[in-house]
Amino acid sequence: MESVTKTSADRIFSTPNAPASASPNALPSTLQSIPWDAQTRELIVRPLPFAVNCEDAYPLLSGGAEYSFWLDSAREESPMSVASYVGVVPAQLSPLRVDSARAAAESGTEDPFAQLEAALARAPRVHPDTAAATGLPEGLRGGYVGYFGYEARAAMGLEHGHPVPGYLPAHEAPTPDSLWLPAVRYLVHEHARPGCAARSWLVGDESWCEAAERLLSAALTAVPTAAVPTVAVNGAGECASENTPVNAPVNNPVNAPELAEPLLFPAPAAEAYMDAVRASQHEIYEGNSYEVCLTAQTNARIQNPSPELFFELYRRQRAHNSAPYAAYLRCGDFSVLSSSPERFLSVDEQRNAQTKPIKGTVPRGATPEEDAAAAAWLRSDEKTRAENLMIVDLLRNDLSTVSDPASVRVPVLMGVESYSTVHQLVSTVSSRLCEGVSAVAAARACFPGGSMTGAPKPSTMQIIEGLEGRARGVYSGALGFVSADGSANLSIVIRTLVAHDDGAVTLAAGGAVVADSDPAAEYEEMLTKLRAALPPSVGRVVE
Repeated sequence: MESVTKTSADRIFSTPNAPASASPNALPSTLQSIPWDAQTRELIVRPLPFAVNCEDAYPLLSGGAEYSFWLDSAREESPMSVASYVGVVPAQLSPLRVDSARAAAESGTEDPFAQLEAALARAPRVHPDTAAATGLPEGLRGGYVGYFGYEARAAMGLEHGHPVPGYLPAHEAPTPDSLWLPAVRYLVHEHARPGCAARSWLVGDESWCEAAERLLSAALTAVPTAAVPTVAVNGAGECASENTPVNAPVNNPVNAPELAEPLLFPAPAAEAYMDAVRASQHEIYEGNSYEVCLTAQTNARIQNPSPELFFELYRRQRAHNSAPYAAYLRCGDFSVLSSSPERFLSVDEQRNAQTKPIKGTVPRGATPEEDAAAAAWLRSDEKTRAENLMIVDLLRNDLSTVSDPASVRVPVLMGVESYSTVHQLVSTVSSRLCEGVSAVAAARACFPGGSMTGAPKPSTMQIIEGLEGRARGVYSGALGFVSADGSANLSIVIRTLVAHDDGAVTLAAGGAVVADSDPAAEYEEMLTKLRAALPPSVGRVVE
């Protein structure tokens, strides 16, 4: 790899991107030609007189850019996640990037969490008075959008110069361990909900906001905000937003690239996975773990790859399975297509923190009766409840290290949440961060998410490293935004495709192994989760 770190907080707003690898089908970018002034420290907010569909806006705002994002909160009830964000990184700026967190830790250079913390202090931001005057919802107000990959845990891998078991990865991911994009030009879309119409704003420098509004107004059919439907609840108990009707056919735009044939992902070898389950159970019997989150990865290859095709695959993915933390990130030479339902950590301006671990997954039933029975089984299954409870206890401990211990609460213990393809058992853990503890510091304390490791965390991660024999990369990490106002909203990276410009596409899934796990059932649960990320129009798992 070229380097351990690319950019520092002092250089981030004056260092140009490397030249974009433009696809022949890329939209010409009228907006990318607008120069960014490196002296900009305050972002303007421009309310739009019309609501903008993010799916239509993304290609217009991001066309030709090497780095862009869409945090797609298509299904979410939380006040922290009622908005979606479509943004683009100006050509004059570069992302925060750490290729190898382990190399950074061993060389004593800036680790991914420290790098992000330092950059946030200098990031252009929305003034609180501007936000209040324009009605901008809570959430991203300048800052960064991106991810910490699973191997970013290496930042905590050396304590007083000595290795911490489980935190120093033995394998190197093909993607950066940390990649964060400056959020300085983006669209904010507040979703419609009962009693409130959808609204949209542009955030950025004045010249870009003016040009972006003209482009959106000219290219899109403006829908009066009063005519935008409110969020409805479908028969499966899911929220269908104005952007994402559940199970609706994908509305193909003109000249959208087509997938020559669905992607074929070979099912991970059954015996090898079940042997790893048995090995995990042996470690549990030996007292080295209580619960091991074991995962497997499968790969496919896409013909004629391009960023436009990756975005088309994401459109199909989100139509198939809307999720509260869906996201599309364009990261230079690869794209992240996520339909994650799981919150890793949210922090608001008052330092209220919340995490929502998921442990327990079952496919939706074919009939209402079968569906209700599946949900009831998930709610009452002793093994599943034990898995969930252990992770809740782990996260209570993680949050207590950076919070007032008396503030740590579990307002929801093992509630069933239903998605297009699966029911999942979800708990909620909340706390109030100690004075002086930032959202980044809280994320560091809780990283990696306990639902993707097991408990206790250090020894279990060491077991996982030996059994899986690979880097997880973006998968199992944390993705979302960290705002310049101190708030953050991050998901656990599950139900996610990582598509590379060379045509390689990866997908991973897993489950919690406990003492009484049945290896065959664990294998089937892992396959269920793989399938949940794949609409039929995108691909399938081949057994």
